Amino acid sequence: MIKIICLGKIKETYLEELIEDYKKRISKYHKIDLIELKDENDLNKESIDILKHLDDRDYVIACDIKGESMKSEDLANLIDKTFISYSTIVFIIGSSEGLDESIKSRANKLLSFSKFTMPHGLFRGVLLEQIYRTFKINNNESYHK
Repeated sequence: MIKIICLGKIKETYLEELIEDYKKRISKYHKIDLIELKDENDLNKESIDILKHLDDRDYVIACDIKGESMKSEDLANLIDKTFISYSTIVFIIGSSEGLDESIKSRANKLLSFSKFTMPHGLFRGVLLEQIYRTFKINNNESYHK
């Protein structure tokens, strides 16, 4: 299973549609669950809420600007290899304040998508598109570059 834990609600209809489209596409390959938590404007409270949704057996990827940058093929390889040992991969998207150190230290990997600051909802769409792309790559299916 792929779980995405994110803080805050999406307000824009076009972003909701983008997110739902990619969730539907991904579900043809793998079970996906998107968990929206309240943006508390308090990293400690947010970390407590996030930790409630993590299991000790999860492989956790925290999205963080200071994380490692990867090519799509590298992310596909990471996901493919991780599913050999873990049944659940969890991606965590923090609030506008980022993620508490307790979440970063719990993560198996810190992953950066860009040095750019992106709107929260748009980043969800980008993450889902990249997850979808990894399944296309790992199944040797064509997908635009």
